[in-house]
Amino acid sequence: MGFAIYYGANSNPDLIPDLDTLVNFDTVNGYLEDWRDVLPASLQGILNDAADSGSMRATTESFSVGKYLKEERNLTYKYPIVMVPGVISTGIESWGLEGTPECPSEPHFRKRLWGSFYMLRTMVLDKTCWLKHIMLDPETGLDPPGITLRAAQGFEASDFFMAGYWIWNKVLQNLAVIGYGPNNMVSASYDWRLSYLDLERRDGYFSKLKAQIEMHKKIGGEKSVLFSHSMGSQVIFYFMQWVEAEGEHYGNGGSTWVNDHIAAFVDISGSVLGTPKALVALLSGEMKDTVALNTLGVKGLEKFFSRRERVDMLKSFGGIASMIPKGGDLIWGDMNGAPDDNIPFDVNYNNETFGKFISFKENIGIFSSKNLTMTDSIEFLLDQSPKWFKDRTLEHYSFGISKNKDELIKNKKFFNKWANPLEVPLPNAPDLKIYCIYGVGNPTERSYIYQEEQNKQVSKLNVSIAIDHTENPVALSDGDGTISLLTHAMCHKWKEEGNNIYNPGNSKVTIVEIKHQPDRFDIRGGAKTAEHVDILGSSVLNELLLIIAAGKGDEIEDKYVSPLKDIVANIDF
Repeated sequence: MGFAIYYGANSNPDLIPDLDTLVNFDTVNGYLEDWRDVLPASLQGILNDAADSGSMRATTESFSVGKYLKEERNLTYKYPIVMVPGVISTGIESWGLEGTPECPSEPHFRKRLWGSFYMLRTMVLDKTCWLKHIMLDPETGLDPPGITLRAAQGFEASDFFMAGYWIWNKVLQNLAVIGYGPNNMVSASYDWRLSYLDLERRDGYFSKLKAQIEMHKKIGGEKSVLFSHSMGSQVIFYFMQWVEAEGEHYGNGGSTWVNDHIAAFVDISGSVLGTPKALVALLSGEMKDTVALNTLGVKGLEKFFSRRERVDMLKSFGGIASMIPKGGDLIWGDMNGAPDDNIPFDVNYNNETFGKFISFKENIGIFSSKNLTMTDSIEFLLDQSPKWFKDRTLEHYSFGISKNKDELIKNKKFFNKWANPLEVPLPNAPDLKIYCIYGVGNPTERSYIYQEEQNKQVSKLNVSIAIDHTENPVALSDGDGTISLLTHAMCHKWKEEGNNIYNPGNSKVTIVEIKHQPDRFDIRGGAKTAEHVDILGSSVLNELLLIIAAGKGDEIEDKYVSPLKDIVANIDF
């Protein structure tokens, strides 16, 4: 999901990167554009010369997986590839000149206000104007008047979040070894701030994606393979509903379009059933990453970028609400228990159930009068939010579950159901292959202890995580550090054989769980990491992606590390 990137998570003072990696010219070149205006002319000249001469040292290690598979297995490209990034990992650029009288846009023209060091510099030096540009209009869910921000395009939109912090770059490097490039591979970046249908209404995003896939088939004769990460998996699932639906702003592709045009859907650490931390981020602007800061860090963050400011910003982003967990108490549990209570992973606080998603230790008013299940917590969030947030969230998304075929088919007519695979089925696509690849074994937030704010005028919030009164206010369970293990329950449900109402075409589903085994001397986890973002650099994942792209995906076998398969089998759908 990537919230952790923004709030400074995953930083470990014991893991100090090699000094050489901090000063090589490959990294410095990435800073140059953002800081060009403030660098002395002499230093600009040195760096420009370095950029012209290329890297001082070959980075062959980055291409090792591709080289191995090309030499040992003679892999080469087969299917066109479309990559759909996750939440916050696409850069957002300013294309407007007007702005507001207090915050003109012209100085930011074509600068990245999200996903660059220019973002950090602007946030620190001019936070108020940065927020006015990056936040969406609360009423329309689109750009505020006078401001125009758009997703960066091309591979550079998501290869690095900012200089030195790679996201898709290692996948691109290894795909290039077996013959991939701009003619048979595309990065379908998008403005992740927008609700899904607004991506189409404002940017024509899904129409462009449909045309790109059709063009690839027309030119090369092959269907496309869709690689998606995190929220990108929800975007792909939504797209597969949109493209076959009939109506204005819809794809009108017909009932066989997915089967005719998509060879495989690869769900990498996907969030198709949402993730718990999204709900609490929208409720109080907090999560484990901020709670884990020391007292001085929390106070410093609160002064610079308060919880209320974080809540207001995130609520303006219609795309973030799509990450609210789906499936209610059936998937996430109730006061009597949760499906993942017995995973031998972490000790629940006071041995209570994860189904008690938000609990209050003190009842001091109406906001802390009862503990909350996941279903209760969603209602609580909507009730605590402005009318515009509640109305837009319910207009665009739904978080329930349908248990019979007729209801699932009926739901296909309503676009607010399309991001929830528990309320609409997969397309009837018997030739479609689905690969679910995700990390396990990394402590991941699962439930929370909250407190009602005594003085609501100070924080401008009604509730917050009880960091002052509880030693461990965030209960952890299995996952990849960001996405809870239960989020992947849908993949296991899709895989069930027989009369599967959620997979009517009996599309073949392959599940590969990757155990998180980070290299403690590598700040990004190394070749065996399965952390939510860093998994994109995992050698295991890169090998799997190349095998699928080369048309050898049938050779991949299921691999289960966690007990999720058995957990799903025991859920009463």
